Order: sequence, then structure tokens, then C-alpha cells
Amino acid sequence: MQPIIKISDLSKTYESGHQALSNVNLDINDGEILALLGPNGAGKTTLISIICGIVASSTGSVTVAGHDTVKDYRFTRSLIGLVPQELTLGAFDSVWNTVNFSRGLFGKEPNPAYLEQLLKDLSLFDKKDSELRELSGGMKRRVLIAKALSHEPRILFLDEPTAGVDVELRKDMWQLVRGLHKSGVTIILTTHYIEEAEEIADRVGVISAGKLLLVDNKDNLMRELGKKQLALELKQPVDQLPESLAPYNLEISADGAQLIYTYNTTGERTGITALLQAVNAAGLSLKDLNTSQSSLEEIFVKLLKAKA
Repeated sequence: MQPIIKISDLSKTYESGHQALSNVNLDINDGEILALLGPNGAGKTTLISIICGIVASSTGSVTVAGHDTVKDYRFTRSLIGLVPQELTLGAFDSVWNTVNFSRGLFGKEPNPAYLEQLLKDLSLFDKKDSELRELSGGMKRRVLIAKALSHEPRILFLDEPTAGVDVELRKDMWQLVRGLHKSGVTIILTTHYIEEAEEIADRVGVISAGKLLLVDNKDNLMRELGKKQLALELKQPVDQLPESLAPYNLEISADGAQLIYTYNTTGERTGITALLQAVNAAGLSLKDLNTSQSSLEEIFVKLLKAKA
């Protein structure tokens, strides 16, 4: 199956000399949710801006649904909805007129029923006649989402959509995103809330210093790069480890009450059974056992350190 977005050898260097992107290659599958993670200045917004035709690339190409985004700009842009980071709205127009006008810009026939449901899904319908200047920051963010979806795009970009917004909006928006995903809309989001990417994304891409370090299925990423830890809580604290336990590379907690064993989740054997036998043979009594899995955030931090 042909990807809905294909990015080939994409680079961007600004007039200042700053290289925002360096030889990025990425295929985005039709109907998936892709989360792009990276620190500030990593190149996430530049990448989105090039795909949406807002910024020109220095080298490389982007196609959307098989069409070049430069040669067939109007067609490719009509397939895309964009929710930018900035609150880019006027002041004196009403919510309804703003969203309705945005739909018309893409040549779509009027569809009041669709727009009404969209505003209801975003808890905006009771504000439809309000002027934009009267809205709170969170409500303005909702209007940006409504504008992006007004023309029923096949692809939705969300650039840091929940940064600085209230919990209620975040909840409403992710509910809407899940509904769009079920209907087949391709969704690409950048976020600093890594737990959101962990919860909602199908695949995760990591960008740092303009380079795409890795793109993988979220579950594969956590399984292959994550680590699992077993915490052995002792009945009696110890000052140092018995020599017989040295092969297991255990960490001892500051208070000596826990031994931490780290193992690879993809290995054929975890070594836990042998470890427990060795602990018993060393004369240590266990009070409890607990396991924990690396979070996506820990994996993300580890990747950046490895590439530094």
C-alpha cells in the first residue's frame, strides 16, 4: 500500500544558516496515528510546515496521496487540516462565521449539520455566536481545531495541541481524535506530553537536531528499547552484596533494603529463577517482589543521550 505521505531526502536550511532538518525520510501510513517526539528546536514544526506548504524545503520532496506538495499544492493542501501551536485568530468575527469561512476556503459545499456537530464535539456550540475576542485561550484553541476540521480533511496535523490547555479540552480533543482515527483520518501530532503519545499513537518518531533518529511501532519501541526491572525487597537490609550475586549486576538501594535486577524483555530467559535461587542460597530473605517497565519517556531520553 502506498503511504498517504512520503517524505524523501528532506532538508531545510534557513537564511541564517541554521539547519532545521537534515535528510529526513519518512513514510506515513494511511489511517495511522503518528506521534513525533523531540525537544524544542528539534525540527518538528518545520517538518509539518513543509508538508503543509507553509515553508519551502531546501532539498528533497514530499508527496501527499501521490501528489507533489509543490506542483499540486492546492490539491494536497485540501487533504490536510492543521492545528498550529500559535493562537492565530481574528478578534471580531463569530465562532460560526470563522469555521464556516474556513470550510469555504477549501471549496467545500456548505454543510451546517456537519459544522454544528463539530462544534458540539468540541463543546463550542453554545459559543457559536460569540466574537473570538470574547473567548478564553482554551476556547480559542478549540476554534483552531474546528477550523482545521471544517473541510473534512483526510489528514490532520496537531502541533503541540494540548500545550498549556485545560484538562477538559485535552479530554475532549483526544476523544475527537479517537473518533477521527476510527473513521480513517490519518493523524500526526507533536507533543511534549509523552504519556499522551504512549496512550494514543500507533507509531512514534523521534527527532533531534533536525534528524529523524527512529520511527517504529510504539509497542515494538517499548519492547526492544525498554527494560524491565525486578525489585527484590529484603526483610533485613544489607550493606553490600554477597560475592555470589555479582554475576547478576544487581543495584542496591541507598537504604540497603532493595536489590534491583534489570533484564531484557526480549531475551529467551530472564534469569529471574536462577537469581531467586542464588539470593536464597546467599542467605537473604525476601519480603516482596515488584516489577516495572520502562516508560516511553525513559526510552526517549535514552535515545537522545545515545545520539548526543
